[in-house]
Amino acid sequence: MARTCPDGHTTVSEDYCDVCGLALTDSGSDGGVGAADGAGGGPDPDATAPDLSPVGGTTQECPHCSATNPADALFCEACGYDYTTGTMPRPIEPPTFPGPSSLDLPDPDSAAAAPDTGGDDAAGDADPGAAADGPGEPDASESEDAADAGETADADPGAAPSMAAFSTSPAPLLDTPWVAEIWIDPDWYADQGSADRLPSPGLPTVVVIRHTSNLIGRLSRSRGIVPELDISGDPGVSRRHAQLTTDGSRWFVEDLGSANGTFVGTATAGLPTDPLGSGERREIRPDEQLYLGAWTRIVIRKAADGEA
Repeated sequence: MARTCPDGHTTVSEDYCDVCGLALTDSGSDGGVGAADGAGGGPDPDATAPDLSPVGGTTQECPHCSATNPADALFCEACGYDYTTGTMPRPIEPPTFPGPSSLDLPDPDSAAAAPDTGGDDAAGDADPGAAADGPGEPDASESEDAADAGETADADPGAAPSMAAFSTSPAPLLDTPWVAEIWIDPDWYADQGSADRLPSPGLPTVVVIRHTSNLIGRLSRSRGIVPELDISGDPGVSRRHAQLTTDGSRWFVEDLGSANGTFVGTATAGLPTDPLGSGERREIRPDEQLYLGAWTRIVIRKAADGEA
């Protein structure tokens, strides 16, 4: 069931807006019940219209969806179009994962004994409740979003990103690989006052960065969102939280309208308190690191021998 985020975007998510990442509240419109429906009609078209007012007086129009963005934006805030590479940063369809090896197939006797269902391998991965949907039942997209939320809740917050190896980023490859150290930071957790239980801190998860442009966020198979820096274990991170880009030597971060903000600070100056503005791009200096979500701290550095 469609909902409307505080900025006026239409989304099928139950927790965060799929367009800007803002957290949804009970007072927001759900597209089918509430103030947006009126006494007997459908949703108010004005209530779902995105705010395309110019920012700072200087704007640029997205060639993909015609949305208005700041002139210095690297990505369209409405559809994710990449102004640098001229492409969409995320594939529309979920990525295709490698299938089983022929060595993993059952022996002929077992294959003959198994009943023929008449379907392909994908049928086994289908949502068992999808075919049963009928009037009054949630639509397929809502079921997929609920499944994504369940996967995130059950995931090990300290585990390595689950799909980083299957990145389909169209951004150019780096000549020299870099890595991102993803830390669970107890000090940042205490500062945020999150109600979620802090995972056990330990050694960081090290993710190899191979492209000049990388999405930071939470995995969503139903929406086809596969971040290069997958931080699905932290519930305070938005699905499309921030974009990490480089010119080969310097690194920059841009907040994509995340719900809880993106912060840049140093290890010696105390925790940062001022988040980047939505769409704001900032250079990450060698002594600086990123803070986001309920407990996540990210350090960007060149890959050491044997890490890439």
